[in-house]
Amino acid sequence: MTLPLALVALISAFGSSFQYGYNVSVINSPAPYMQDFYNKTYLDRTGTPMDGSFQTLLWSLTVSMFPLGGLFGSLMVWPMVNNCGRKGTLLINNLFSIAAAILMGTSELAKTFEVIILSRVVMGIFAGLASNVVPMFLGEMSPKNLRGAIGVVPQLFITIGILSAQILGLNSILGNAKGWPVLLGLTGIPSLIQLLTLPFFPESPRYLLIQKGNEEQARRALQRLRGREDVDDEIQEMYQEDRSEKEEGQFSVLSLFTFKGLRWQLISIIVMMAGQQLSGVNGVFYYADRIFESAGVASSSIQYVTVSIGAINVVMTLLAVFIVESLGRRILLLAGFLLCSASCAILTLALNLQNTVSWMSYLSIVCVIAYIIGHAIGPSPIPAVMITEMFLQSSRPAAFMVGGSVHWLSNFTVGLVFLYMEAGLGPYSFLIFCAICVATMLYIFFVVPETKNKTFMEINRIMAKRNKVEIQESKELKDSYPLGKQEEKKALSSSE
Repeated sequence: MTLPLALVALISAFGSSFQYGYNVSVINSPAPYMQDFYNKTYLDRTGTPMDGSFQTLLWSLTVSMFPLGGLFGSLMVWPMVNNCGRKGTLLINNLFSIAAAILMGTSELAKTFEVIILSRVVMGIFAGLASNVVPMFLGEMSPKNLRGAIGVVPQLFITIGILSAQILGLNSILGNAKGWPVLLGLTGIPSLIQLLTLPFFPESPRYLLIQKGNEEQARRALQRLRGREDVDDEIQEMYQEDRSEKEEGQFSVLSLFTFKGLRWQLISIIVMMAGQQLSGVNGVFYYADRIFESAGVASSSIQYVTVSIGAINVVMTLLAVFIVESLGRRILLLAGFLLCSASCAILTLALNLQNTVSWMSYLSIVCVIAYIIGHAIGPSPIPAVMITEMFLQSSRPAAFMVGGSVHWLSNFTVGLVFLYMEAGLGPYSFLIFCAICVATMLYIFFVVPETKNKTFMEINRIMAKRNKVEIQESKELKDSYPLGKQEEKKALSSSE
């Protein structure tokens, strides 16, 4: 791990992924004060109080516009990363966040709640791009032995963003009638920092060489990221990847769905990204407050317990950073989904019995914590890493566009459907989440390979066997690559 690689990972994740997490939970604590603002603004304009159903509609839009914007942002990934580059897309994306932060921060002064709803869409677009481009950018810059650990860093910063919003949203800090505009406006600061610092770091070397055809810039970028002059092995591997994909050209989403050679990779990312969101993580967080209340936690203290849960989420994701390269991706995914499914099953039992068995409410709390631990070590961070690893340069942007769209659509669906599930099924809602966790776990066990410490081409060969297609052998390809500059020098010295 070199200093430039560590810094670019931290700046990219803090400026982009952090804000995704921050905006997921930032409106939870100040919700009553924001709703009062909506009502007061409407009253000042019309002279009549806002109807309760209309207020519910406006607040539902405020909440749901964020994942809907995330879906729109995911649909922009493929054209933007191919035309503007990975770093260029992140820099442009900061403008969305800064504009939304200014609008949200001044909404109370301007006496308009409409701009908050609009800004939530804009922040969703920002998050949709960030959640796909940052893992792609960092995955392409990382050496194979660190790709998993660095690939988990964006998810780590998402959890730090959630925790930061929970802490700043405490009633004693900014989660109050005066502080909520500042709380919403703070989201622009990480973007401003990224906008000022990221230009000093290199673009993805794979993008520079394979898509821009500029070996000199790719070589300089690699030398800086690796901290050494000799980077010819990686340059040659990129040429190998480039040559193996020349016939297909750049993949669009449509061609990705129709190309037999990527069939199982595509199915795998759809299953993993859908399983990540449909496994019930939002439902568990939604239920958490009521579970704590039933266990005797005072309502005034619940927000502090929620912060504690956020801290556990951060710690377990940080643990995943350190163990993903030793244990591998598959074991973390399988263990994570197994723990989530067991937690959902036991939580269903505990919630049904907590009125008759006194200690069942405490078992419910244990289940919530176990579920969050399970999700944090596998289902949350690993799927984005797997998209980077299971696709080559030409198909990776389209794959992230598909994976991101599935992620946000599933997120939006759970938010829309869960209240109805809860009303109709009560605690039995978690049995549906349990079944989804088990189904995703079985799919991963039988289909998804271990990608730890493998090059993109090695992973491609493993998947080619499953897809029943043939790819050219590396030896045949190496003979036809352009020589890197170090190889040219070696060839000249040997001929003399």
